Amino acid sequence: MTRTDDDSWDLASSVGATATMVAAGRAMASKDPRALINDPFAEPLVRAVGLDFFVKMIDGELDFSALLDASPDRTQAIVNGMGVRTKYFDDYLLDAVRGGVRQVVILASGLDARAYRLDWPAGTVVYEIDQPQVIEFKTRTLTDLGAEPTATRRTVAIDLRYDWPTALKEAGLDTSAPTAWLAEGLLIYLPSEAQDRLFDNITALSAPGSTIATEYVPALKDLDPEEARERTAIFREHGLDLDMPSLIYAGERSHVIDYLRGKAWEVTGTPRAELFADNALPLPSPDDDDPLGEIIYVSGKLAN
Repeated sequence: MTRTDDDSWDLASSVGATATMVAAGRAMASKDPRALINDPFAEPLVRAVGLDFFVKMIDGELDFSALLDASPDRTQAIVNGMGVRTKYFDDYLLDAVRGGVRQVVILASGLDARAYRLDWPAGTVVYEIDQPQVIEFKTRTLTDLGAEPTATRRTVAIDLRYDWPTALKEAGLDTSAPTAWLAEGLLIYLPSEAQDRLFDNITALSAPGSTIATEYVPALKDLDPEEARERTAIFREHGLDLDMPSLIYAGERSHVIDYLRGKAWEVTGTPRAELFADNALPLPSPDDDDPLGEIIYVSGKLAN
C-alpha cells in the first residue's frame, strides 16, 4: 500500500502492521534465555491482532533462516536486535524518571506496553499518542486481559500529521515541567520535513531538563526499494500484505543528532553494534543484518 498524505491504518494494515511486527519481536525477545527484556503483554496483543504471519512467528513456526536463504543465525539475529533496541529505550525512560522526570510521552505508541510493564515511580504520567483505532484496540485488549497500568496512563488519539501538540496539552501535559520523549521506530515512516517538524514541536513543548530518545538509519537515503522488496518478500509469500519499501520515506533528510543539537539538545548516538557488544551478543553477519543497514540509537537532554 503506497503512502498518501491522509492514509490511515489499524494494527493489521499498512504502518499499523509494523507495530504488530515490533510487538512480535518483543514477544520473541521476552522468551529468549538471555532475558534482556520482559514484555508479558506483547504476545497476547499480537494474538489479539490475529495476523497469521506474526502468530506463527512467535510460535516458532517460521524459520527465517530457511525462508530468507540466510545463515542459521537469522532468527536469533532478529530476536537479539529487538532485545537490545527495547532494552535501550526501557533503560532510557527509567533513567529519566529516576532523575526526577514525571511525565513521559510515547509518540506513535502502537502496541507499546511500557505504561503497563515498567516500574514507574509514584506520580508518573505516561501519555500515548497514536491513531484512534490503534489506541482503542490496545486499551480494550489490555483491559480484557485484566492488565492495569503501573503509571497514570493518558491516551491522545490523534494522527501525528494533525495538531497533536494542542491535543497533548489538552490531555494534561505540563509544558513548564520536564518531559521524557520517546520516538521509537517512527522516523523512517515520516517524510523529511515531517521529521524536522516533529523535533521542532517536541522542543517547543519541552522545559529545560526534558529528555529525548529516538533512532535513525544513515543508509535510508541510499535505500534501494527493489532490493529491500526482495529481502522482505517473505511477508507477501506467506500471506501478509506488507510491502515495507512503500511504507517508508527514503532519500535525504536531516541528520538527527545534528538537528537536535541545533535545537539545544545535548544528545549522543550509540550504534546498534555497540549495544550488541555491551550485552555480550554476537554481531549479525552481513547476510543476517537489517536490510536498512546500521541503526544509531540517540538519547539526551535539553540544555538548561
